[in-house]
Amino acid sequence: MSTEPSLELKLFGTEEKVEAPRVLKAGPLSAEFEAGNLRYVRFAGAEIMRAVSFIVRDKDWGTYNPAIANLSVTEDAAGFRVTYDALTGDDKQRFRYQAEITGTPDGRLVFRGRGEAVTDFLTNRTGFVVLHPIDGVAGAPVEIRHVDGRIVKSSFPSVIDPVQPMMDLRALTHEAAPGIKVTCLMEGDTYEMEDQRNWTDASYKTYVRPLALPWPYTLKAGEKLDQAVTLTVSGAAAGARGDETVAVTLGAAIGTVPALGVGLDPDDIDSAVQQATILRELGVDHVICHHDPRRGHDATTLQRQIATAQATGAAPWLEAVITSVDACEAEIAALGTMVAKLGAPFATVLLSPAPDMKCTLPGSVWPPCAPLDAIYRAARTAFPKARLGGGMFSYFTELNRKRPPVDLLDVVSFTTSAMVHAGDDRSVTETLQALPAIAASAAAIAGAKPFIVGPAAIGMRDNPYGEKPKSNPGNIRQAMNWNDPRQRGLLGAAWDLGYFARFAYGGARAISLGGFTGAFGTLHAPASYPQPWYDESRGLFPLFHVLRGLGSLKGRPLRELVVSRPAEILGLAADGVAGLEIWLANLTGHAVTLNLKITAYELARLDTESYVNASKDVSLLDQFTAGNSEILTLAPYAILRLRKRA
Repeated sequence: MSTEPSLELKLFGTEEKVEAPRVLKAGPLSAEFEAGNLRYVRFAGAEIMRAVSFIVRDKDWGTYNPAIANLSVTEDAAGFRVTYDALTGDDKQRFRYQAEITGTPDGRLVFRGRGEAVTDFLTNRTGFVVLHPIDGVAGAPVEIRHVDGRIVKSSFPSVIDPVQPMMDLRALTHEAAPGIKVTCLMEGDTYEMEDQRNWTDASYKTYVRPLALPWPYTLKAGEKLDQAVTLTVSGAAAGARGDETVAVTLGAAIGTVPALGVGLDPDDIDSAVQQATILRELGVDHVICHHDPRRGHDATTLQRQIATAQATGAAPWLEAVITSVDACEAEIAALGTMVAKLGAPFATVLLSPAPDMKCTLPGSVWPPCAPLDAIYRAARTAFPKARLGGGMFSYFTELNRKRPPVDLLDVVSFTTSAMVHAGDDRSVTETLQALPAIAASAAAIAGAKPFIVGPAAIGMRDNPYGEKPKSNPGNIRQAMNWNDPRQRGLLGAAWDLGYFARFAYGGARAISLGGFTGAFGTLHAPASYPQPWYDESRGLFPLFHVLRGLGSLKGRPLRELVVSRPAEILGLAADGVAGLEIWLANLTGHAVTLNLKITAYELARLDTESYVNASKDVSLLDQFTAGNSEILTLAPYAILRLRKRA
């Protein structure tokens, strides 16, 4: 066994090879060509579109990876042209298509897809998806051309829209940057828009086939599709940003650091108990104990979860799924009696009806479900001394579409996943850009009541949109992963820090991240899926150190932290016990130079050089060295802890 993991394992927890995107250029127009689709379409350096993709999805909203053949790419003074053939599907069904992409220096880009079902093909969506970015676009004006030719002046949503803010679309025109106007023409079907911030995607998504039509639907063998997306740019850019350093500026106290929690799946109890001594080092405030009678959970299961929380020094919270539709009051009363016999250890009780664990799309019929007001009133009687929480055990999307009667609650809860729609590294870190809007929208839903978040991780603990999350025996990056490899890499640690920071500054009262062990854990435990290098060396994952640091800051004064490029660097500042602390994460695959605006500090790093020691030494980020320069370089996906003694 090598004592040193590969660079890929350190960063991503997997050695899966990812081909670097090819940058296509036509004068001031550029786009990244990746896996057959386009990302980061820019004009004169300004992003005008986040992505244009021809996608093929299965009946569970999973996206097939196309097998690309006959790829041809030409670039010259007249522009670029890309053509390829693609085959998608599985052992039961197949769909093939031909793509042509052209771009010219005058700012015109055309992406055409012509496809045919090789077999009867059951799908929830097949065709084009266009993503508008959110930065500088949220709340901005847009001109809408509808399918019937009507032109309407409107704006992109500012507060997250729970359904479709724009429908029956043919074209959208907006100012992508000062001086640059772009028109997106979409042909071959009727398009409509979703506010993808609902799922933490940093985009507005315009897609084919209205959701009001039946889904999944079948493309019959031989059935053909012919669609195209055309971008047309007009105007001139005011000037592109240079490669200046990222400025990090400290501000005033603006609240307190939220409590840190973790989730606990009953399947992970044994491994957590075995590691209880070291898990106490995390300083976790609370453990969310999951109870679902459909999975055979009973009083013994709850007792073991309570004991696990107590062994790790944390307070147990109850997260209970209510399965009955017509007799929810009796079920909740019985649960209250069960908990009372266990000593009533739960100061916080969260409840959700089982049907709300699955998504109901706009236009679909809601399944039978116990009324939320009946559930909460019954819970008041069953748990008279507990803080009562409700909302969604699934994602913010579902909370936004089915808002609870908050007057009957003490706290509103929800969680998120970073990979509902895409599983690549950049899409995962981009989800952090949407969190301020989610925090603002959650606060609006909760009103005067506080809101809490989690347990959250990059991976999906449940899949509201299909049967279940994807098991990942191949240890790859893919959307809807349950066991995602980046949980064990530096990217996972950077994402956790960015996630906590976003919601801390967004006003969350408590934030729960992942779990102690298992697919969402903080350290190695034997599992049915591969954990390269850790399966032999064992030890702590990088994010262990991040959670340990955040846990120590609970209730401390939170300080404003202004970062000039938050898509690259995120962090949190607080007045810790020993002095000012600043935690920063590099969210990119390249080194970033920081201008810290402070001097005379201590620093500790978590990066590829300290990775092996980090797996063995709980106190790695307590080992500071002196620092005086305002200019520092932070390596890819690295974590920086700064401390300035009082």
